[in-house]
Amino acid sequence: MASLSPFIPVQPPRSADWMPAWRGFYGERLRNTVYGIAEPAFDVAIRTRRILGIKVHILMNPPAVERVLLTNKANYLRPRLAQRLLSPLVGNGLLSAEGEDWRTQRRIVAPTFAPAAVANMAETMVRCTIDNMAKWPKGNARIDIAAEATDATMAIIAHSLFAGDSRLVDPQAAYYIGQMLAAAGQARFMTLLGLQDWDPSATMRRARRSRDWLRKTLTEVVRDRGPDGGGDDFFGGLIRALGEQYAPEQAATLAADNAITFYVAGHETTANALAWTMYCLAAQPELQEEARDEAVAAMAYPAAERFERLTLLKQIFEETMRLYPPAPRFDREAEAPDELAGTPIAKGDLVSIWPWIIHRHRALWDDPDRFDHRRFAPEHRAGLHRFQYLPFGGGPRVCVGARFATMEALLIMAQWLSARRFALPAGFTPDPVGSVTLRPRGGMPLFVSPV
Repeated sequence: MASLSPFIPVQPPRSADWMPAWRGFYGERLRNTVYGIAEPAFDVAIRTRRILGIKVHILMNPPAVERVLLTNKANYLRPRLAQRLLSPLVGNGLLSAEGEDWRTQRRIVAPTFAPAAVANMAETMVRCTIDNMAKWPKGNARIDIAAEATDATMAIIAHSLFAGDSRLVDPQAAYYIGQMLAAAGQARFMTLLGLQDWDPSATMRRARRSRDWLRKTLTEVVRDRGPDGGGDDFFGGLIRALGEQYAPEQAATLAADNAITFYVAGHETTANALAWTMYCLAAQPELQEEARDEAVAAMAYPAAERFERLTLLKQIFEETMRLYPPAPRFDREAEAPDELAGTPIAKGDLVSIWPWIIHRHRALWDDPDRFDHRRFAPEHRAGLHRFQYLPFGGGPRVCVGARFATMEALLIMAQWLSARRFALPAGFTPDPVGSVTLRPRGGMPLFVSPV
């Protein structure tokens, strides 16, 4: 392997010490959850704070995270506050459901994302990527790779799960999703009080319009399919399975809820991870050339086999998700007293798990802010605690589409790299913005040239 100079990817400024909790309710801290995080957070195992009368435990200790997400998972449910934030957006689909509703829906969708089933979608992923690239300029050009990633992943979701429904590749859909997610990740006073539909701010007005468009569109998709699902694709099977488990009206509502969940979550996080990975490759030309050689060699194989041969690219993708986790934060609420990392937890306390902090924690990673894909080589990955790396969450609620997303991302990047080189424009520095997901503010413009 070529000798590579150290690369420290961009991150927002940190604060020297813990800021007052009220600072999170206005300004950049409101708009960007990963801005101004206290430097001590990257050294300690747990930090307890009181926010609007609620005790919040910020957890950075992998064994304690394992207890929350796995060994004592029954005691830690999605917070009522999170339900208040998400339910108006995604209803009671797999993302927000709890208890038996969650178990039923998970059983229904799991077979679609089994390894063999995902492998059968590989050719669709490649075809959608090629179709997307056909719109690129033939010569040297500056393009927004974040927008291109969104277009490609939206097309893949539409064709893999929803039989290519044209309504799901509507160009305005990406705008609506972005507006909705930006608002969902902000801790606004009126939202905390359950009055988000009365919030007069421009952000919330845009979010409500976006929510209404998505729900109307996906409800129409369900209605047009009918109770028999209208086909043998993922969504047709989901509609039929829900119809067997629930009353017709509830089944139709849950079908729309899950359509929103898989449509939004199914492309948003992967598109962002792709944008950040291409930034890391554009900033490291020597590593990009190694990845390109691997991609070109893999093109000789069918898509499903190609995925297994992209081992270097997979390490690069995983290291990028360490530095830029698709979901920078998620929370749980304690149902009963417990203890985490030596700290008593009371019923009703919130436990806040931050992959953004855990993935950069100085007690867990050597030189954590430096990009080093070799951390995920088999000989090194074996030494990681399984709950110190959480790009897809962990425990029973780990993202059901993790394998789908990984295959999708690698196949897209292999197609891109085999045909184009990518470089950072002079003076350009991306700006990570944390909300429900982690986006590059204003996109990811890169110079693209033929190989």
